[in-house]
Amino acid sequence: MSDEQLARDVDARCRLTGEFTLRSGQVSSEYFDKYLFESDPALLARVADAMVPLVPEGTGLLGGLELGGVPIATALSARTLLPALFVRKQAKEYGTAKLAEGPDVAGARVTLVEDVITTGGAVRDATRALREAGAVVEVVVCAIDRSPAGEDPLADVGLEVRPVLTKAQLDAARG
Repeated sequence: MSDEQLARDVDARCRLTGEFTLRSGQVSSEYFDKYLFESDPALLARVADAMVPLVPEGTGLLGGLELGGVPIATALSARTLLPALFVRKQAKEYGTAKLAEGPDVAGARVTLVEDVITTGGAVRDATRALREAGAVVEVVVCAIDRSPAGEDPLADVGLEVRPVLTKAQLDAARG
């Protein structure tokens, strides 16, 4: 299955038009509802399969960001046999009060897993928090990179973005 076919299928399933306010506060005339591919087992499996070669060698943990990165990290973990870590937007205030559920991150090389990146706000926050906890975080793999072509929205925190699909590929898939 080609990248072009995956882009067509994800685009057809997930692109919505209207007026949407993004997490960043930006207003967009279109929105990629990633939950539509994440809740489709066959399409989620194809995205996870395409993500496998993007995971850097030496990764010890796959850190799925709440909420959209969690199903992708789980599917990717099943394929790579790397342990998954589930990273909250903020540490819970009860029980273990953890930011990340799963194995200890101290000293671990964590590759973050996200669904859609536009400005990278949630990824930036998670990167800083995981680094404070002792993790080595250098790469984020994502299903869709909506940031402007040729820009790394996470360069300010030294994070490389490795997408399965870019906005340009999804736009091209529309024909």
